Amino acid sequence: MSTRFGAGLELVPSSSEPQTGKDYTSDQEVRWCPGCGDYAVLKAVQSFLPDLELRRENIVFVSGIGCSSRFPYYLDTFGMHSIHGRAPAIATGIATARPDLSVWVVTGDGDALSIGGNHLIHVLRRNVNMTILLFNNRIYGLTKGQYSPTSEPGKVTKSTPVGSIDHPFNPVSLALGAEATFVARTIDSDRRHLTSVLSAAAAHRGTALVEIYQNCPIFNDGAFDDVKGAEGGDHLLRLEPGVEVTAGGRTWQHDPHAVDPSDQFAVSRIEDRVPVGIFRQVQRATYDDQAREQVSVAVATSTSSREDRLAALLNTGDTWAVV
Repeated sequence: MSTRFGAGLELVPSSSEPQTGKDYTSDQEVRWCPGCGDYAVLKAVQSFLPDLELRRENIVFVSGIGCSSRFPYYLDTFGMHSIHGRAPAIATGIATARPDLSVWVVTGDGDALSIGGNHLIHVLRRNVNMTILLFNNRIYGLTKGQYSPTSEPGKVTKSTPVGSIDHPFNPVSLALGAEATFVARTIDSDRRHLTSVLSAAAAHRGTALVEIYQNCPIFNDGAFDDVKGAEGGDHLLRLEPGVEVTAGGRTWQHDPHAVDPSDQFAVSRIEDRVPVGIFRQVQRATYDDQAREQVSVAVATSTSSREDRLAALLNTGDTWAVV
């Protein structure tokens, strides 16, 4: 896993007792509605984090606003409950300033795709080192049941009493359109699949977005019943490298490592089955690595003192005095 992180990475000493999920479980009472899919995702993340073999102080979770955004309270790592839709921006600052950290963003379909849509697409195109978990329950749960950017057309909610007339986002298609370097989809109730996708996302250097289908038993219960349980397998397309895919009248083998995302985008638009797994996994220079390199070069090639460079910066270009 260490290939994802930068200088200053602190691994847990091999002589230490092996970490477990309990080491990443905080003392805070978990406060979600009974049956919420967030519980399953939290448990999977807590159980998975020891596999990173990092010190807990080298991991930080940043969230926005929503039910999923309570996540940082329940993990014994560093965390920040930030403002609505702005978690990717805050996480960008953390990742750029602290290359020794494993940076995670926890967000929901409303937080990420409505007020936070602009921040999401730009962090994806910039390819900042972070893992984004996008919980998609197709509803606004925290504010008690309004339709969200992923709610299906005709959805009857408190804010659409005669049915939604909006065309919903497909989060995977959106991420691929922004040329994200890692894009995946998984399901809250499929622990093995969820953990395997998290593992691949955490190992990726760059922005990794994982959409997680997550059930809201209070305001949108059963939204993903067609892909769960014994019959769910008939509705799923489990993506693996080389699996045969048919869409738009043609057939090809899925390649998540293809640099051109056109076929990966076509997979995300399949309608007769629900694709889950890794859609795209490619390497590209990261924003934070390049930003730090620019600073290093500027400092190394400068013959002026720090104070002189600051003074020059403050007095460069158009300046004026207020009298």
